[in-house]
Amino acid sequence: MAGKSKKKSSSKTKAILIVLGVVVIMLAVLAVANVGKRVTVVEDTRIYIPTGASYNDLCDTMAAHDIIEHKALFGLLAKARGLDKHVKPGSYVIKRGMGYLQLVQKLYTGNQNPIRITIGKYRTLRQLCDGVATKMEFTSDTLYKILNDKDFCQVYNHTPQTIIGAFTQNTYEVYWNTSPKRFVERMMMESDAFWNDERTAQLKKMGLSRNEAVTLASIVEEETNKQAEKADIASVYLNRLKKGMRLEADPTVKYAVGDFTLRRILERHLQTVSPYNTYLNGGLPPGPICLPSAESIDAVLANKKTDYIYFCAKEDFSGSHNFASSYQQHLANAARYHRALNAKKIQ
Repeated sequence: MAGKSKKKSSSKTKAILIVLGVVVIMLAVLAVANVGKRVTVVEDTRIYIPTGASYNDLCDTMAAHDIIEHKALFGLLAKARGLDKHVKPGSYVIKRGMGYLQLVQKLYTGNQNPIRITIGKYRTLRQLCDGVATKMEFTSDTLYKILNDKDFCQVYNHTPQTIIGAFTQNTYEVYWNTSPKRFVERMMMESDAFWNDERTAQLKKMGLSRNEAVTLASIVEEETNKQAEKADIASVYLNRLKKGMRLEADPTVKYAVGDFTLRRILERHLQTVSPYNTYLNGGLPPGPICLPSAESIDAVLANKKTDYIYFCAKEDFSGSHNFASSYQQHLANAARYHRALNAKKIQ
């Protein structure tokens, strides 16, 4: 009896294996017959797969973009490749005309496409974090917390006040799901690349640190949009520093007040108590008042030799400035400008 039972069991097993074999062959034939199936997007489409997303989340995202028409076939190919068990987060560009097999392979291997992120003229660390976070998976608060960490900043020879100056205005390609720490590491590498041998040699010649040069450049950046004037404006502040004079830079007052829309600096603004107010404090502020452009930094490094100690906006509101080497000349320039302000009733 035991022998017959074993034979029946063996027969059932063979039958099951045969059925499974037939099913596998049928599925394989189906897959081969449909291997030419392609995504249905009419133009290249970027999708975002968050960290921790499941296979169902992936499918929901593709459905929301009408990428897959034959969901059952895609599911078969995905499971055969193991994609259903190994979803990799990231940002992927689904190319028009991409085949199902190619799509499955791209998602399974995590072959994501970098995004482009532009670092511009941010005035505060919060603005920087907000701007960056709109393009990345991490949140603004997460990045802000890291950049406000004294110990973290110290690793890069920075403080929370100077760390913004370690970023360089430019457009970069990064992966969307890059961690905030890795993102900062990348930006520090870009900063080191910016400070090439030539710029570093000029820093040493002038006796400035990177932070000092960037902080001074940030004031120049806020003073003018006229590239031709930047080296002259930088020379004014360099001359003042050499003479031990206060910088008395209006943009630092705007920063101290926290109102970057001010068109006229009044006496009450000058009395704002803040380490950034260069009317009340000597030397440079504790950090940049914005993220300066490369042009403004190079204007500082140009170390242009002038005898200018003062400058004032021209009364024609062209954005250009009158420069002066004497206080009397400066007072005359300033009087013309203030008459123009009063005529236009600018407060």
